[in-house]
Amino acid sequence: MSENESKKVRRDAARERAREARVKEQARRRRNRTLGISGIIVGSLAVVAVVVLVIANSVQPAGPGPRNMASDGILFTGQSGKIVPVETKATPDGGTPTATKQDDSVANITVYSDYMCPYCNQFETAQMDQIEQWVKSGSATLELHPFNLLDRVSLGSKYSTRSAAAAACVANDDPDAFLAYNTSLYENQPSESTKGLTNDELASLAKKAGATSSRVASCITGQHFAGWVADATNRVMNDPIPNSSLDKVTSTPTIIVNGKQFTGSLTDTDAFASFVEQNGGAV
Repeated sequence: MSENESKKVRRDAARERAREARVKEQARRRRNRTLGISGIIVGSLAVVAVVVLVIANSVQPAGPGPRNMASDGILFTGQSGKIVPVETKATPDGGTPTATKQDDSVANITVYSDYMCPYCNQFETAQMDQIEQWVKSGSATLELHPFNLLDRVSLGSKYSTRSAAAAACVANDDPDAFLAYNTSLYENQPSESTKGLTNDELASLAKKAGATSSRVASCITGQHFAGWVADATNRVMNDPIPNSSLDKVTSTPTIIVNGKQFTGSLTDTDAFASFVEQNGGAV
């Protein structure tokens, strides 16, 4: 091979190496652009997802109610000396609650209350022990209707809604723990004009009360039943109250025994027992 031919071969080889390098560099740049665009898309989707989640949590469209609260309340009866929650299906989305069919041979005690209401706490503390004894003996039933009357006094935290929604979570997934949780919410009741317990604290109280279902905590922290609380509250404050002559509930607690509203002392156990006996038979 002549010297000129040798130089030409070397030049051609160099050009080929340069061409291959350019091709590799172009491929690298295309990959980087693709990854960059993908990152932007993924990041944008993440931002969109967060925005959608925030909007969804703030709007809280009305959804189905909790299981075991088809009447907007949870009913307890006595069986073999034990208090047992009556299981019911959930009210479907857009459906209406089903009023409890009461047995007039026993005292049907129905309580409408707000977990931030200090008067509800007085009634709970004074009367619940004897009510539970009546239910255990089979001489009474107990139906509890938590709702929101006092959101305005929790500094914007909507504690009444959040605590009622938390109770609904327990009714839905662990109804046997409901009475203990109901008691715990009153034992840990915040003062009016405070923000009240956080959702995490509400979930912790539920666990301590025996609500061991793994779904309860996420239901409470996610406020799954906040929309239902709003609907139930609207019904309580605007519609006739089932199994009574009341046009609506105007204060808490509202206590009804076999259709008659108790208006006596919330803390006088003898007065309440006498009222129950007059309106619901022997207890």
